Amino acid sequence: MIVVATEDFALYHAVVGELRDRGATFTTREPGGDLPDRAAVVISAVDDPVPVEDDEVAHVTTTASDADEGVATALGTLRGGDERLVIGVDPGERPGVAVLSGDTVVAVHHLPVADAVEAIREAVADEPDALVRVGDGARLQGARVVNDLEGVTVELVDETGTTPSLGAGATGKGLADVLAAVNIARREGERIETRDLDPTPGEIQRVKNESRERSDGAVTIGEALARRVALGDLTMAEALAEQREE
Repeated sequence: MIVVATEDFALYHAVVGELRDRGATFTTREPGGDLPDRAAVVISAVDDPVPVEDDEVAHVTTTASDADEGVATALGTLRGGDERLVIGVDPGERPGVAVLSGDTVVAVHHLPVADAVEAIREAVADEPDALVRVGDGARLQGARVVNDLEGVTVELVDETGTTPSLGAGATGKGLADVLAAVNIARREGERIETRDLDPTPGEIQRVKNESRERSDGAVTIGEALARRVALGDLTMAEALAEQREE
């Protein structure tokens, strides 16, 4: 686990913001206080009184202006450097994305397709042997992820059975999507470089049907908007808003 321990107000907020943006698991402590048993990396300012006596706990110092690099170093240290980075993607309007190093989940995301692709690119930027595994459901959104990751090793994975059943207290589609992405990352697939991105008439009709269901029967988006939703250029909410304005 990453621990943020600093008296520098600007650094604290910059680092915490970076960690949250990356979906990383972390906690905070007062400098000089006891570290949690699961601490693996401590992030602080150079002048913070952070006694790190355990050889198994790394210490990363940074500044508010370089918080992104400090967090990247901490995450790299957490991964250990000798485990292959594997990213699982559960495709959809807001794909679930899970970043794994070996068996360790180091970050998760639940973002619109374009933002998810950017998050994946950032994760693999300094990992030449990184592997991205994309589930074979939600064909069009999955195709967009595959086609936008030029130069990255990608596998298409049978995602049957990867979405878990959420028990009591565990709720939300986002949670199910990121857990499915973890399972996809751990399942071998077939190498793929591109995937067809032309919506079929049936896929466009399903989008139109979904628009009517989401608006409780009040609005059905047109063919052009449905195609843009199918391709991931618009969210359903954006398409419904545009349709209502017409």
